[in-house]
Amino acid sequence: MITKKIFNDTETAFRLKSDSELNRAIFLFEMIDRPLLVKAGTAATKAALTLHLPVESLIKKTIFNQFCGGVTEKDCMPVIQKMYSKHLHSILDYSVEGKEKESEFEKAIERKTNIVHFIEDKEAIPFAVFKPTAIGRFEIWQKVSANANLSLEEEEEWQRIKNRVNKICDAAYNANVRLLADAEESWMQDAADVLMEEMMFKYNRERAIIYNTLQCYRWDRLQYLKDLHSRAIDQGFIVGAKIVRGAYLEKENERAAKMGYLSPICENKEATDVNFNGALTYCLAHIDEISVFIGTHNEVSNYLALQVMEDKGIAKDDDRVWFSQLFGMSEHISYNLAEEGYNVAKLVPFGPVREVVPYLIRRAEENTSVKGQTGRELALLYEERKRRGGEITKSNRESELAS
Repeated sequence: MITKKIFNDTETAFRLKSDSELNRAIFLFEMIDRPLLVKAGTAATKAALTLHLPVESLIKKTIFNQFCGGVTEKDCMPVIQKMYSKHLHSILDYSVEGKEKESEFEKAIERKTNIVHFIEDKEAIPFAVFKPTAIGRFEIWQKVSANANLSLEEEEEWQRIKNRVNKICDAAYNANVRLLADAEESWMQDAADVLMEEMMFKYNRERAIIYNTLQCYRWDRLQYLKDLHSRAIDQGFIVGAKIVRGAYLEKENERAAKMGYLSPICENKEATDVNFNGALTYCLAHIDEISVFIGTHNEVSNYLALQVMEDKGIAKDDDRVWFSQLFGMSEHISYNLAEEGYNVAKLVPFGPVREVVPYLIRRAEENTSVKGQTGRELALLYEERKRRGGEITKSNRESELAS
């Protein structure tokens, strides 16, 4: 029976943070805990970048360094090696978003494929990741999902997208690197689901190399998982399932209301939790056919996974079960799970400061919208500062950030 409350151990959680890094984290989460301030700061940041004001240095010293590993892959390696010294793995994510041109999509797939080659044979980095709309226009994913008629040019464009997906999956297979495909808005996701299932059929014959993401705030995902599992058994492949709660809640509900269809999102957080925990339990109950990547900052869900693993006799370090949280967040979960011997990987975003800002803004907004999450982060950071016996004043906090 899992009774030890491992996530309360702040000494293990923050042992790699210097006092100044701890204070920076406190400052940033204090800011994020104020929705109006986040909204104003987001608007100001966008305006400053649009006007080409010299704000990149400030962004890099604050929110960038908290939530990103560096500008390039090599920049990230010191922090990755530092985390790996505490048995915590990493996932490199080139987090540049919002591209629209074919030339940009080709560059993106080359970058993603190069990352696969870069991490080959690096035990500290067992996964790569890509976002479908980073390698093909959203509108094409959407039209294919809606079974709309494509023009000849669009058919050719869709074929190029499929070729890009196969290229990175093939590279991952040959490098023996597991590959995570992000999930996005529901109105483009059907096309991604079908394509990623084709990739699983092709590459997951002996073990899970390709993983598709299930956003469990969608009420249909548990049934989708069960149906996928059934097809996998019939067709002889292993399911790779990355389960998360989801990141586009407001957008999904607003679109459904505007267009007059039933929202694909669970009616409330409690229903989402039930759906997520149901998917988690289902994956662990069928571990011989489903390899699961549990991406959550929710302590209850993580404890549930530990309990189910214990009940079913699944070893802590079973390579078919991985836990994950975002870099700069939920250190109390990541480091304590790793300390206990579980497989854990931090998602480490990187990229040019200016181009990663959309990702950083999304992180800040998501933290603001998740009830209790930022408060829990702050409480643990305060506890660790108290344990270290340090106090920080407003003035020296500002001096830390300016240094």
